[in-house]
Amino acid sequence: MFEQVIENLNLVRDSSIKLQQELFKKWVGAWASPWVGPNGGGDKVQQAQKKWHAFTADLVKKEREKLEAQFSAGLKNIEEAFHLAEVKEPEELRTKTIELWQRSIECMRQMYEAQMRDFQAAVTKWTELVLKGGIEGESGKIPKPA
Repeated sequence: MFEQVIENLNLVRDSSIKLQQELFKKWVGAWASPWVGPNGGGDKVQQAQKKWHAFTADLVKKEREKLEAQFSAGLKNIEEAFHLAEVKEPEELRTKTIELWQRSIECMRQMYEAQMRDFQAAVTKWTELVLKGGIEGESGKIPKPA
């Protein structure tokens, strides 16, 4: 029973990590190309890159803190799962098992909601930096990376 749940969680985690890696590769690829028009504008790009760097560093720091909290909660749940073997009554075992599952699922829900909020904030900030940061080219459109 635990193996299937853990396998499904690993699949969700792996696909989430893969999606995040692909998005960051595309974002970094967009920043890697020079967006300097014929009239200069390199300073605006550098300012936007500095803002993006600061935002990304803060985002990674927050993600590390969330992962540490997630691992702590996971260790606590594992310890509680091992204590289930000490229970003598079947009804108490059932009740404690259900409580453990509910807490685990609630913890996962909160983690994924936090990841989605962070992802939305990152997309919003990236869009803001690109569109409002003055990176538009002469035509008013964002140049495509080479």
